[in-house]
Amino acid sequence: MDLSAFHFLRPWCLLGVALAIALWVAGRAQRGAAGRDSGIAPELLPYLTLHTAGSRGPRPLDLAALLLALGSVAAAGPAWQRDEPDFLDNVAPLVVAVDLSRTMEATDVPPSRLEAAKRTVRDLAARRAGAKTGLIVYAGGSHLVLPPTDDQDLLDLFVQALSTDLIDRDGRDVAGAIDLASQVLAAERAGGTLLLMTDGAPAPDPVRERAQAARNLQILIMAVGGGEAQGGMDVPALRELARAADAPLGSLTATPDDLDWITLHAQQHFESVQDAAAGPPRWKDAGYWLCWPLALLALLALRRGWRVTWQACLVAGVFAFAAPQEVRAGRLADAFLTPDQQGRLAFERGDFSAAAGHFHDPYWKGRAAYAAGDYAAALAAFSRLASPEAYFYIGNTQVRQHRYDAALAAYDRALALKPGWQPAVVNRGIVTRLLAAMSQEQQGDQSEPPDRTVADKTAQAGQLAQVRVQQAASEDIWLRNLSLSPARFLRGKFAVQDAGERP
Repeated sequence: MDLSAFHFLRPWCLLGVALAIALWVAGRAQRGAAGRDSGIAPELLPYLTLHTAGSRGPRPLDLAALLLALGSVAAAGPAWQRDEPDFLDNVAPLVVAVDLSRTMEATDVPPSRLEAAKRTVRDLAARRAGAKTGLIVYAGGSHLVLPPTDDQDLLDLFVQALSTDLIDRDGRDVAGAIDLASQVLAAERAGGTLLLMTDGAPAPDPVRERAQAARNLQILIMAVGGGEAQGGMDVPALRELARAADAPLGSLTATPDDLDWITLHAQQHFESVQDAAAGPPRWKDAGYWLCWPLALLALLALRRGWRVTWQACLVAGVFAFAAPQEVRAGRLADAFLTPDQQGRLAFERGDFSAAAGHFHDPYWKGRAAYAAGDYAAALAAFSRLASPEAYFYIGNTQVRQHRYDAALAAYDRALALKPGWQPAVVNRGIVTRLLAAMSQEQQGDQSEPPDRTVADKTAQAGQLAQVRVQQAASEDIWLRNLSLSPARFLRGKFAVQDAGERP
């Protein structure tokens, strides 16, 4: 409990405490005056007074005053913790820009600087499960590989394909990477962070201009390398780059400290932007905790004779707290929460399997099953709906099950109901390009003649793709091609973009 932040949300309600004290003092004074006005000598009065049941212990006036005072404190709203939604935890959007210059092949950081950076990106995505992470690469030009996504498998697929030969142009286009990050993070409408993983730096002036123009964008720089001795790592240039971009500068150590440093900066920046957009901070009202003593006092006030039976209260308390926790929680949940509400609580805790078992709503049941990896259950739940969101997740589920033709059909249905919907457009484009790259890989790499030719109309209209009849062999070739195709796809895409930028 942070006592320095303790305050009352509605302090005027504390006037009830003063009123309770005044009523209690007045009642006690009136009771004393009644005894004095009886005409009996004060020293004899205790011996002549008959004590009936209920005449000892707390009086109705005492309990009423205590109820009023405690209720006033509860109504005043004691608070000491910020009221921040649970979904703000670990959801700061992040874009990682990886330098693909030739110097990233240096081996002073084993096995190489680039491989160490790729491993850090994968570990970072795993640490930030549920948050969106995007990927940019740059050398002489900068290119968007993947917009921010919470799909770790898809991100890992493209991270594995990164190599220094994907971009032909030499240089370090940090300014272009900042522009790209600003564009993709603008769609998130939240405080985003750009992480530059590099071993060198360009001239600082263009970077300074782009960094100042980027609104709500935080830049972090992670130096990858062991020093100036190998690979031409320029530490002074990196420091100058950090000053120009007004960015913290860290050094890759290949330990969990790297991930802590990145996630802490990203989350703090995200929360500061959210706080600025939301206005004055909101606080958690802790007054409801006083409802339990208020209920106990009200229960005592209803007892005959106003006598407090402490033994009975003690026995009741022992039985209440000795009951098995899981049984008591289940009964309370069933009594006060609907199955969908219980499912939502389990979903927010990250217990997706339990959430899928609770949910009755098909959409959320499918979401929970999808997050739990039960793609058959997710597909069955989403198939009961005909909304764009349902078709979108049907497409994602089909991708997970390697049914890319069905995924494209589902994305098409989603876009037919919601034209131009960006998530469906992006995912459909990724699947389409992967299928095209896989088809080209098969046509170029297969040394044996195919047993038959099948027209794959879903990937590219009118293009023929060669597939093997034997299912096991075909899936093995397909999986190997899937790991190779992203690199070929990225290399061709970057070459076309760089050619288009040249005058």
